[in-house]
Amino acid sequence: MKVLVLNGSPHKNGCTAAALDEVIRTLNKEGIETELLQVGCREIRGCTACGYCERGKGCVVDDLVNDAAVKFEQADGLVIGSPVYYGSPNGTILSFLDRLFYSTQFSKHMKVGAAVVSCRRGGNTASFDVLNKYFTISGMPVVSSTYWNQVHGFTAEDVKKDLEGLQTMRNLARNMAFMIRAITAEKERFGLPPVEGDAFTSFPDGK
Repeated sequence: MKVLVLNGSPHKNGCTAAALDEVIRTLNKEGIETELLQVGCREIRGCTACGYCERGKGCVVDDLVNDAAVKFEQADGLVIGSPVYYGSPNGTILSFLDRLFYSTQFSKHMKVGAAVVSCRRGGNTASFDVLNKYFTISGMPVVSSTYWNQVHGFTAEDVKKDLEGLQTMRNLARNMAFMIRAITAEKERFGLPPVEGDAFTSFPDGK
């Protein structure tokens, strides 16, 4: 069982990394393999709605998004970490996620998702909400913890003093490991729940 971890911060050893490190260590203790991708320091352009990915060949921009897509398909879970910029996740990680989720044709149904956010003071819950929407539109169960999945601090050292935040990260990781094991066991016994997809509401007749 494996979880793909995305760090949306441009700082490899910053506040977001401090939170994700706690998640990764705990997942590993729970027997879950992890792989970390540093996204925030890369040049990632946004989706242009060109339609190339509809041919099933990935994104027309052949960068880290296409590399991550292969890893995402093989993973049982996804953790997305981001700092808060102007009350929202880092723009780089949002561009990355838009393209990653839109351009991939494989089912994400019942892959487990968790968002982790960090800020100095405010904006965490708004950013947390934005990231969770990628999971809920894709049939991915969202992992919760004993508080919102957030840490506070201006530096990584500050985050390490946020004992409640780090505790939240550990509880999040344990819950995620449990969910992955439970879903894997039920999938082996009964398969995944069926997904309907024939209805498409658009009201093209204007009524």
